[in-house]
Amino acid sequence: MCGICGSYDFSRRRAPDLAVLDAMSASLLHRGPDGAGAHIDGPAGMAARRLAIIDLEHGDQPMVAADGAVCVAQNGEILNHLELRSELEGRGVRFRTHCDTEVLLHLYVRHGPGFVSRLRGMFAFAIWDRREQRLLLARDRFGIKPLYYRLGDGQISFASELKALLRQPDFPREVDRRALHSYLAFNSIPAPLTIFRAARKLPPGHLLTCSPAGATIERYARPTPAPAGRCRAEAPEVLAEELRDRLLDSVRAHLLADVPVGVLLSGGIDSSLLTALAARAAGQRLSTFSIGFSERTFNELDVAREVARRYDTDHHELVVSPRIGELLPRLATAFDEPFADSSAIPTYLVSELAARHVKVVLSGEGGDELFGGYETYAADELALRVGPLASRLRPLVDRLPSSDSRVSLDYRAKRFVRAAALPPLERHHGWKEIFSAQERQELLQPCWQDPAADPLEPWRERWVETEGAPLLARLQDVDLGVYLADDLLVKTDRMSMTHGLEARVPYLDSVVAELALALPTHLKVRGLQKKRLLRAAGRPLIPASITRARKRGFSIPAAAWLRGELEPLARDLLSPDRTAAQGYFAPHAVTQLLEDHVTRRCDNSRQLWGLMSFSVWAEQIMRPATARAPGLLARNRS
Repeated sequence: MCGICGSYDFSRRRAPDLAVLDAMSASLLHRGPDGAGAHIDGPAGMAARRLAIIDLEHGDQPMVAADGAVCVAQNGEILNHLELRSELEGRGVRFRTHCDTEVLLHLYVRHGPGFVSRLRGMFAFAIWDRREQRLLLARDRFGIKPLYYRLGDGQISFASELKALLRQPDFPREVDRRALHSYLAFNSIPAPLTIFRAARKLPPGHLLTCSPAGATIERYARPTPAPAGRCRAEAPEVLAEELRDRLLDSVRAHLLADVPVGVLLSGGIDSSLLTALAARAAGQRLSTFSIGFSERTFNELDVAREVARRYDTDHHELVVSPRIGELLPRLATAFDEPFADSSAIPTYLVSELAARHVKVVLSGEGGDELFGGYETYAADELALRVGPLASRLRPLVDRLPSSDSRVSLDYRAKRFVRAAALPPLERHHGWKEIFSAQERQELLQPCWQDPAADPLEPWRERWVETEGAPLLARLQDVDLGVYLADDLLVKTDRMSMTHGLEARVPYLDSVVAELALALPTHLKVRGLQKKRLLRAAGRPLIPASITRARKRGFSIPAAAWLRGELEPLARDLLSPDRTAAQGYFAPHAVTQLLEDHVTRRCDNSRQLWGLMSFSVWAEQIMRPATARAPGLLARNRS
């Protein structure tokens, strides 16, 4: 695991500015505290910060071919690197190290850019080819590892995080209006957008190739749900056994490391099943880490302890306090752009806890999107039958008082009746929309309003690509490619890497996803039952109290906290004077949202958390940095 960055001047062929490259690398120190290096070759340069996981002594990056013509810097892990290495050795390749990065180097030398489609794992990497004067950037098919770039004026720069690009003295911090609207719709910003017009995210499963002829971006992989007529039709018990075998294979691959590995154990079925499989496959006592809350409906520590006892793990836990105001600036620094998934708080804290004991953890991201775990999926199915009737009940349901409970009945009912009669894609978005188009227009200052903005554009693009698949599978695919990639995986990567911790996600392995994407609807969702096949696969391994339990999620009691201990912080961050000075939102609209929430007229906790996060970001990140952290790079020159 690493942080990578670099630049290439493909028009004027000027050498990179070493001081800027040094500053970019220094900003990524948290991603790789175990080593640093850089490679400069004519108009191209790249640097890497290393978190040593495999071959601790010989895996320094960037890694250069023996003849100096090719250089690679990688963030992530290649799960099938041993098989690929064996194949290359059979063809006469001699390796200098045992790390997976060297496998990338030799695969590129022998097969060119097309080799990336053979990779199994989580990765983002850069390859510089001196002979072809070509820079290749690649990101894994699910978007587990991040990669940002800035392209223009005959130059390209790239980095694992936006903060490295912000270290460039000439980086323009102009906010992208489309990204701002997307943030207000989702509380995160989907690829390829970033909050800055000057920077973009490389989408999952894509290659960016840059040479003197220019830059091109192409997709090399696209996990896609099976057409309705090609879904798996075996008996549920047969598929459950196959799923257990595939998950075990994935867990074994994700346990490969030369450092201790643990599991983030939430108490839900995803992480509990990972714990059960990892405890059996690890060959030594497993460490597990859990976060809890004093609020009963949000607390899953009891069930997490039950799993930990069953598998005799070295269990560690922490109860989260609502006194978290000091964490918001740290989150803004970690994400670099506005990001308001409130579950970042417990993810940050559990990662901090885990980093004291291990260097790698397994996490359950992807289980919900692949196997049908969200209540929104049950709502999608229910709306097909009662949508028009439900919409007529909206005036009555909207009068229900707001509760502090986790995803309370009143909250779910209000969301359901608001969207139940809409078309499938808009309905699915309606279950979790933060600010509607009308609400955005009322909230934004005139200079930021844009009636033509369509945050659902990336949803629509994916939607048309899955025509012929079952309806639920198409909606899951949208979540897999947008919500998972641009919210959950971003959260997990930044919160873990902030503490120098590598988080691995076994559900997002092609071995597992291949089966999940071919499942019929009834093995995922039926009525109010969700994750039906995954629960069946887990029954022999985990307590029934977990396989039968409702999904709780990894959220904080934001509604209650914003009516209690966090209300003063919210009033401070969202004060009319502060809001007016920042210049994005109408102060009276922000104040009304807060008052409606505090007086229980409605639950605006997600909207308020988004605005609070944005306020911290606007003051902390939008101010240009006045100093750069020092960095010590071992430089190779060619």
